Amino acid sequence: MKYFLVGYMASGKTYKGKVMSQELGIRFIDLDTYIIRREHRSISEIFATEGEAGFRKLETRYLHEVCELYEDFVLSTGGGTPCFNDNMEYMNACGHTIFLRTDINIILERLIRGKHKRPIVSRLSEAEIREFVSRHLQERLPFYVRAKEEIS
Repeated sequence: MKYFLVGYMASGKTYKGKVMSQELGIRFIDLDTYIIRREHRSISEIFATEGEAGFRKLETRYLHEVCELYEDFVLSTGGGTPCFNDNMEYMNACGHTIFLRTDINIILERLIRGKHKRPIVSRLSEAEIREFVSRHLQERLPFYVRAKEEIS
């Protein structure tokens, strides 16, 4: 079975994905890590050289590649993965999608504490992070709620 964890950045997809894969006895894949290994460059480098559109194209290609290569896995997607190129519909067709609905205050706390690890918020002040996340999460929510299951 293919399981896809979707949700906003810092919602716990990687952590919960690792736990879930151990419980099920199947492979865990973090899509961003997979992209980094296949491209031999960081997500930040891809964004810098190819822009978001270029990154999203690669992300979709590697999402399809993972689904073709492996029969059973738990995949932690990037926060934007479900929002582009009909990826949410593709994941729903290929397996079981799970939306990790994490309280915005927990997301904010994690992002503020670890902002140096997240290029998208690394240069923002705490107030700017709060404003950005509030707006961005609302834009992405319509995609996340298309998941077959929701976990809070």
